[in-house]
Amino acid sequence: MKKILFICILAFSINAMSQNIRFEGTVKDTTGVALEMANIMAINNNTKAMDAYAITNDAGKYQLNLNANTPYTLKISYIGYESQEKQVTTSDKAMNYNIILKEGNLLKEVELVYEMPVSISGDTIIYNSDSFTNGTERKLEDVLKKLPGVEVDNDGNITVEGKSVQKVMVEGKDFFDGDTKIATKNIPANALDKIQVLRNYNEVTNLKGLENNEENVALNIKLKEGKKNFWFGDITAGAGAWDTEDRYLVNPKLFYYNPKISINVISNFNNIGELPLTTRDYFRFTGGFKNMMRKGGSNFNVSSNDLGIGNLNNNQAANIDTKFGAANFSYNPTKALTFSGFGIVLGNKTQTITNTATERPEPLQDETRQDVSNQLSTQTLLKLSTSYVPSDKLHIDYDALVKFSDQREDQTLFSSLLSDINTNKTQNPLSVNQNFNYYYTLNDKNVFAFELQHLYQEEDPFYNANLEFQPFLFSGYDGTQVRNNLNQNRFVKTNKSDAKFDYYYMLTPKSNINLTLGNTYSYQNFDSSIFQILDNGTTNDLTAAENTNNVDYAFNDVFLGLHYKFIKGKFTVTPGFSVHNYSTKDNQLGTSNSMNFTRLLPDVYALYQIKKSETLTYNFTLQNNFTDITKLAEGYVFSNYNSLFSGNRNLENSLSQSHSLRYFKYNMFNFENIFGFLNYTKQVDAIKSRALLSASGANQASSSVNIGSNFADETISGAFNYGRSFAKYYKASAGLNMNWSKFNNIRVFQDSDADPNNNPSEIQTTESFTQSYNVKFSTNYKTIPNLSLGYGYTINDNFSDTFYTDSPTIGLEYYFLDAFSFVSDYSFYHNRNKDKSIDTEYDFLSASLIYQKKDSKWEYKLSGTNLLETRALNSNSFNQIAGTSTFSSYTVQPRYIILSLKYNL
Repeated sequence: MKKILFICILAFSINAMSQNIRFEGTVKDTTGVALEMANIMAINNNTKAMDAYAITNDAGKYQLNLNANTPYTLKISYIGYESQEKQVTTSDKAMNYNIILKEGNLLKEVELVYEMPVSISGDTIIYNSDSFTNGTERKLEDVLKKLPGVEVDNDGNITVEGKSVQKVMVEGKDFFDGDTKIATKNIPANALDKIQVLRNYNEVTNLKGLENNEENVALNIKLKEGKKNFWFGDITAGAGAWDTEDRYLVNPKLFYYNPKISINVISNFNNIGELPLTTRDYFRFTGGFKNMMRKGGSNFNVSSNDLGIGNLNNNQAANIDTKFGAANFSYNPTKALTFSGFGIVLGNKTQTITNTATERPEPLQDETRQDVSNQLSTQTLLKLSTSYVPSDKLHIDYDALVKFSDQREDQTLFSSLLSDINTNKTQNPLSVNQNFNYYYTLNDKNVFAFELQHLYQEEDPFYNANLEFQPFLFSGYDGTQVRNNLNQNRFVKTNKSDAKFDYYYMLTPKSNINLTLGNTYSYQNFDSSIFQILDNGTTNDLTAAENTNNVDYAFNDVFLGLHYKFIKGKFTVTPGFSVHNYSTKDNQLGTSNSMNFTRLLPDVYALYQIKKSETLTYNFTLQNNFTDITKLAEGYVFSNYNSLFSGNRNLENSLSQSHSLRYFKYNMFNFENIFGFLNYTKQVDAIKSRALLSASGANQASSSVNIGSNFADETISGAFNYGRSFAKYYKASAGLNMNWSKFNNIRVFQDSDADPNNNPSEIQTTESFTQSYNVKFSTNYKTIPNLSLGYGYTINDNFSDTFYTDSPTIGLEYYFLDAFSFVSDYSFYHNRNKDKSIDTEYDFLSASLIYQKKDSKWEYKLSGTNLLETRALNSNSFNQIAGTSTFSSYTVQPRYIILSLKYNL
């Protein structure tokens, strides 16, 4: 059936195209200079519809596909020139028609974009939403996927012209601090008027042109007039139909916007696996805090001590019960002053069932496991911001982000090597992140910037493992028990401050000097203890020094940086360097250990502006990498039933060099976008694992050391993508991604004595090479069914095995009878390894039928997920230590059929 439908659509498309003729020409001014980015629209005089539109290229050329033997009105506009209307009648052959525009009054932006589907104003691309919709769209992401040059993945991440969108705003106000997932999944499609892509985006006007913002992209959503100054949104309620009566969905969304205040309220309660925000999203949610030390040359990241509770994708669960609530506001009491903030509460009750098969090289043993986990978590984010911008000379802002959560996981696991295991994890982390920024432009020559961030963080993971076989030797451990009930408490407290002062001096209109003075200071405490619960319920505290941690660690980096930015013709170059003085000190085991040294770190940024929308960019950085307290604490950390770790207080920093080359081209003439990048990273003196594996390889005791500079880690990654829209109704793309990596670790072998420090060891080098290829094609008709096709092919060649994955997809959407919308998506996956010892297939089908009369506030929807009743999805992974390859099968939710009713405000 699907094949027949595809052939019908294709035949209709070919027939429609065969009735068109090519209508082309140039747009120039009165002196003969070609006008790039001029807008041309062709209005059919018979139907009064816009049949085609175009934007001229750098040679002033345009091209339209028009109906043969038809009268048209051509509308031509360009900023700073008088708009024109031309009456033309097409013939049955290709036609050439040149246009000359006269200089005139500057046109208002609204006059340029009112009917044009796409237009350009400076660094802003403006899409007219209604020009790309067909009636089946319900959320922002449905519209974005149809815009030329725009892509949206399943996690709500947006890319425009190959660049990641970093912020989403509505009417110029941050939507939940610009989080793309909350925006794409919740902003209603029927509220959209214009979608503005803000290229070279910098929210601080004082720094615009002083820094390199070519990779910065933001979206601003303009609402339809009927949505301003009024509450709008929708309220959805649904229940299981037929055999799923116990399933429910409640999803109210309310929005209010006017020039002074905006309010967004979103909630979602369901047990059908619809996750507005995952636990993974929660931990990576930065609240809009930027990496202020990106040019500093040092990398000191506070590692997370979470236990991985709830760290899953939407579909990797057997059952999910979600409660989500969020509110966002922005208030302008005056034009210069803004208050904004948000609150998010996420509650998940989740069950996961996982089967894994691990292949290890000889003499280690292969292993199979079955894991059933029940997770319960409540996570909260609160953010308050204020911004004061009285003029273009002064900008002050302050932000505070609070994150806290309550998480628990109970796990039952059976291993073919370790028998049955029960574990329990709990954690209640808290973090408070504050940010203060001050920017001041003294005059055309002098600009000052001061930025300050502070992080306070507490983490308290508790871990319990109840095993039949306890693989590790602890001093004071009672090995006579029937069961081995082992527990560990940990507490980590962090205070980290980053301060940076920048001075910019404009030498000429095309060059400036940037002087930077900065400091990073971190102070951490780490306490841990291990204890055993005996069979009779009493506690055996393992108080030996190697089983406990009581550590303080201070890190300080003071640096001075100098950068010179200049523009010469088509080149923008910013060479620079930073001089750092580092000092560290840790206190543990009754002694102190300190280190102090100085290092010079250069960096270079170069941009070649080949054409207005074609660039080649090169970046080079030399960076010092430091560990935090977790790898310095020398007492044992028992973080998993089969993993024991002890730190090394003598660890030193590693040094990494990074080279990146990026090419980008976007042609508005045919909406062609090409981008590619090539990255190379080399890290020397890296902090690596020194791993002592058990005879089977199922258990591991490890520590950290600096590996010799002769054993550098190397990574080469690259990507290329070509996409374009054509003939008004079609969008296609093809791309590839490749990643080669070489990592070194120290493998320790068992010997006859009990002292692990004298065991023989060797450097183990593992290489992996991953290739991914994809092609996509979609149509966007107004009145006939639309089809989207995709195919992905991945080769994952690692140390011990090679995996292949095929993943074709097909989507169908159709708006018909002025009231019905049908949307369906099908995906198929075929996973296999080289020798076919693993060969699995699975697929997913979802569909929905929506009924809503035109101008009606009520919508009726019948939807089904996992209609083919697939029970599991598969993935493979590679662990560089010992070169183990793991194939995992995750049980997923069964088929749900939901009948829902939505009321649009």
